[in-house]
Amino acid sequence: MEDWALIRRLAAEGEPHARIAARLGISRTTVVKAVGSVAPPRYVRSPAATSFAVFEPRVRALLAEFPDLPATVVAERVGWTGSISWFRENVTRLRPEQRRVDPADRLSWEAGDAAQCDLWFPPRKIPLEDGTATLLPVLVMTLAHSRFVVARMIPTKTTEDLLLGMWQLLQLLGRVPRRLIWDNERGIGRGPHRAEGVAAFMGTLATRLVLLRPRDPESKGIVERRNGWFETSFMPGRSFGSPADFNDQFIGWLEGANQRVVRTTKAAPVKLLEADRSAMLALPPVAPLVGWRKQVRLGRDYYVTIARNDYSVDPTWIGRMLDVHADLDQVQVRLDGRLVAQHPRVWARGLTITDPAHVSTAARLRQEFQQPRTQAASDGLVRDLTDYDRAFGLNQEGVA
Repeated sequence: MEDWALIRRLAAEGEPHARIAARLGISRTTVVKAVGSVAPPRYVRSPAATSFAVFEPRVRALLAEFPDLPATVVAERVGWTGSISWFRENVTRLRPEQRRVDPADRLSWEAGDAAQCDLWFPPRKIPLEDGTATLLPVLVMTLAHSRFVVARMIPTKTTEDLLLGMWQLLQLLGRVPRRLIWDNERGIGRGPHRAEGVAAFMGTLATRLVLLRPRDPESKGIVERRNGWFETSFMPGRSFGSPADFNDQFIGWLEGANQRVVRTTKAAPVKLLEADRSAMLALPPVAPLVGWRKQVRLGRDYYVTIARNDYSVDPTWIGRMLDVHADLDQVQVRLDGRLVAQHPRVWARGLTITDPAHVSTAARLRQEFQQPRTQAASDGLVRDLTDYDRAFGLNQEGVA
């Protein structure tokens, strides 16, 4: 290496090749090759056939049919008995040649065009009302143009709760993006099919739902990357006492996160938000019908079941048809439009929520039911039964 550098330096200074060869004690041919080369000399071993060459055609055929077949399985199929590490290195070398390529384009997003939606499951269990703890989904909505993020934890990933969460997030934005992009989430739809209530929800908003094809995460890569960012920047060092506590902390953190400059846009999301909102659609004049809804006749036990829990109702209305509605925060029961019961919604499952006032009313009604009915006072207008005897020609012994 040192001689090669010295030869090139002497040649660049104008010293003849013959004098360089004599000075360094090497042949003139070596000097000529060193001056004409573009890289330092290095030893290259001449290629020779290896033990893997005999198996290579069969390995290629297997990988062409099954590109992700593990190397150990390939070795077993082709009958390899040598070093498995050496075999694995050769399979790793051949595998990219057989795997089909799926390029990912870099997308550009117009203002107001789209919002990417996804469910993020924080890797920490949240305590619920019954003392248990579970992993709960967080509905995340990221505006594709400005990168502005709104999010909220929801009880379940059912259609009812997903639509409730989307409506609340859209109300926070104050506008509706022209497209809402989802992957194949069961509660929204899969392929050409939409979950019940989703089409009516999108129609009320006058927006378009886009369901991505399978294995196409890049089309909503913006929100996917935000989910990973939450786990590394928001979650560490935090504890949560309830879903409401999580939402309070997360919303507060997002206020600062939306003020950070994004590398791709070279601007903070809050700076681009107004331009993004101005190109969106207005909120509908009438709110969409979302949430858990059912109509039920109130039974003797004066409880209604909705959103996987039982809630008490004033027993005065036993036997009447009631309209029950639950959103993310509360459960309401109405009779002919009039509110007859209201409870905070419980996120745990299989619980019975009772209003003490309803129990007191039930006890009073039960006591009244067990007492005999009082006879009404006589007004003197009672017919004498002998009048009927005379009418039918009967004597006192009942004989005609």
